[in-house]
Amino acid sequence: MGVKVYLPLGRVGETGGAVAVSTSREAVLAAARRTAMARGYNGLNFRDIAAEVGIKAPSIHHHFATKADLGAAVARRYWEDTVAQLDAIEDEASDPLAALRRYPEIFRASLSNDNRICLSSFMAAEYDDLPDPVKAEVQCFAEVNVAWLGKLLVDAKVVEAGEGEARAKAIYAAVAGAQLFARGRSDIALFDTMIASYRTVGLLPA
Repeated sequence: MGVKVYLPLGRVGETGGAVAVSTSREAVLAAARRTAMARGYNGLNFRDIAAEVGIKAPSIHHHFATKADLGAAVARRYWEDTVAQLDAIEDEASDPLAALRRYPEIFRASLSNDNRICLSSFMAAEYDDLPDPVKAEVQCFAEVNVAWLGKLLVDAKVVEAGEGEARAKAIYAAVAGAQLFARGRSDIALFDTMIASYRTVGLLPA
């Protein structure tokens, strides 16, 4: 699949009620995202999220009827935000190769935030327990990363056309694995060391 364009979800409207509803929904999504990055899908709990947001637990059901609905929305927003980050990296970089060099930043940012892990990596580890809508969004995260990497690898002439996807999958798996390894040691420097080793052996562009 191609890289999708992320359009931020704004407030519902100009009236006070609509803005309040949108703001409440965004607060729930933000709290659920923090929880999922620390404890995964199985760690999502309406009561705890409501307490963090400052609302009553039944109020969450006005926005998300079930835990599966909430989990799918969180996972979708996560990959949408990642697409926006990747697009920003590409726009800011001087050329495709420079953009590829910055790719590990996406995963390093999670570690620098209280040793959290990529939400989609965490949920992927829970795959058998995930409802189908959540599985679909988790798969989208990997797909948009691979699509972005594959395109830039070809544009940067790191690989030939037709070889981008396989190399992109290897890079995605390696960087996500480095993040997981570093999180298990609570050592972000270990992530940096592993990324440097990937560059040395030629997996990542130097």
